[in-house]
Amino acid sequence: MKIRPLSIEGAFEITPVVHGDARGSFTEWVRFDKLAEVVGHPVAMMQGNLSVSAKGVVRGIHYADVPPGQAKYVTCARGAVLDVVVDLRTGSPTFGAWEGVVLDDTSRRAVYLSEGLGHGFCALSDDATVTYLVSTTYNPGAEHGIHPLDPDLAISWPADVPLLSGKDVAAPTLAEARAQGALPVYRPVQPMP
Repeated sequence: MKIRPLSIEGAFEITPVVHGDARGSFTEWVRFDKLAEVVGHPVAMMQGNLSVSAKGVVRGIHYADVPPGQAKYVTCARGAVLDVVVDLRTGSPTFGAWEGVVLDDTSRRAVYLSEGLGHGFCALSDDATVTYLVSTTYNPGAEHGIHPLDPDLAISWPADVPLLSGKDVAAPTLAEARAQGALPVYRPVQPMP
């Protein structure tokens, strides 16, 4: 398993070893002990989510109140998605920046993003099945979003006409959320002793 930091502090790309033969394949898709060594703190997940999307669907940019925030471990079990991490933490050196990683059912890559980061994805195939483990259980009062087509973010979604939920269409821009004081504050990660 290879764990590589992305350009946004607190976000990592995980590339597992995929073992295959005539019967199919096997992979160890998550190792929280190995991830904890790299991120510098224990990683505990409380809930598992699964979504199935048609090609061109964009979900996100979603985030949760900090504290406690919501870390995510995301992979694509079927099909392919462009997974996007956005730095929503005011005061961060990369505030407003985003990075995308293709997750698919061939490479079995995953993305880990820490609390305070925004998350979204675009389905590159029909029936794109995304599974994500999260560090806190669903709390509707603490869940927020940024409009995924915000021109200031300028995310290059690979969809001619992105299909959005009503909730995502109604989400504020990054500038609006910042003016409302609704964004997390950047705090550098403190490594574990």
